Amino acid sequence: MAEIKTLEALEILDSRGNPTLDVTVTLNNGVKATAKIPSGASTGKREAMELRDGDKQRYSGKGVLKACGYVEGEILNAVRGMDPNEQKALDSALCKLDGTANKSRLGANAILGVSLASARAAAKDRGVPLYAHLGSDTDYILPTPMLNVLNGGRHADNSVDFQEFMIAPVGAPSFRDALQAAVETFHVLKSVLQLKTYSTAVGDEGGFAPELKSNEEAIELILEAIDKAGYRPGEDIAVMLDPAASEFFEDGGYVFRKSDQSRKKPAEMVALWREWLQKYPAIWSLEDGLGEEDRQGWQQLTRELGDQIQLVGDDNFVTNPELFRQGIQDGIANAILIKLNQIGTVTETLECIALAQEHGYGAVISHRSGETDDTSIADLAVATGVGQIKTGSASRGERVAKYNRLLAIERELAGKARYAGAGVYSRWRKPFAVGKP
Repeated sequence: MAEIKTLEALEILDSRGNPTLDVTVTLNNGVKATAKIPSGASTGKREAMELRDGDKQRYSGKGVLKACGYVEGEILNAVRGMDPNEQKALDSALCKLDGTANKSRLGANAILGVSLASARAAAKDRGVPLYAHLGSDTDYILPTPMLNVLNGGRHADNSVDFQEFMIAPVGAPSFRDALQAAVETFHVLKSVLQLKTYSTAVGDEGGFAPELKSNEEAIELILEAIDKAGYRPGEDIAVMLDPAASEFFEDGGYVFRKSDQSRKKPAEMVALWREWLQKYPAIWSLEDGLGEEDRQGWQQLTRELGDQIQLVGDDNFVTNPELFRQGIQDGIANAILIKLNQIGTVTETLECIALAQEHGYGAVISHRSGETDDTSIADLAVATGVGQIKTGSASRGERVAKYNRLLAIERELAGKARYAGAGVYSRWRKPFAVGKP
């Protein structure tokens, strides 16, 4: 039986130049596997806590040497000899060892490093890809990618309040064709921006971050780029939004401090989204359209728009099964964003995905703004068959690495996999006639 023999932790840098963890698991048979842990900028208040050193003399207090020490000391002593194939037992032991509700003692970054590296080691020990180890289906689904092409909010220093404007190639017959369509549109968007003398510098996730006249102009530019690239908005390529509304939710209202300084009540935000859907039918998905603390607003949003569009909860669910169950009970959203480091273990992440599938919710596997070249989330998307992934734009190596991994998986699976395309959104968009089911 394979057993965990040693753990090694290394302080490395994420895509924003901040410290993060690289954890390597070595089994008793010599098998080794590594996981690199991302970090978010726009974070939910109830996310599992990453452990930072707080030493202002190193990396402005953001060092992770304490977390590294826990991995190589206390955590190793607890998991040495455990079977990496028993993921649930391993993750349970890690959570029990930490002893806090939000993994704040040992750090969710340290715990996830061990959890994910162990999963990769188990897959390697079995001689199978990570997606095959984590999943049980033989009819695999390759996810529809959401490419972040325009950035605002906390991801860019510009005048746009909303954080992410994404495109999703829903009408393509394969992942390869889908990625081609999205990348072509991304490059055309660059040309569109240049013609308008806008900056084409990119934000944290690889999307362009120009100074725009309004939040709405971002939609107009994307629709223009889709059309000029030779694709049909809302048929070949859909628009997906992540305003990250928690970031501008203040005293029960929404304040657009980056653009026009206006303030909206929750009902007015719901009305804004309804207006946008009517004006821009190419919009298929809305993530964090309201703040995580705005429970009643979310319920109203779901009642009024939940049968027309995918409503993704991120900050209000934070990949936490307990919070997600409560949200389902409260009638909030119809989909969940899935981020491994929000909860800190592979097991709890899979539990959240299973909950979504059981209750008819969509699920979107997601990266973080502070990423690494680790491609585990690409395998996770294929393993779970959720049909959706967001991992940044068609630039920056840490983002492209995930798309390249999915291209490799598609070739490896050949006829054993199908592309999710538009079909994954059919439950919200009726009548439905675009793409393959």
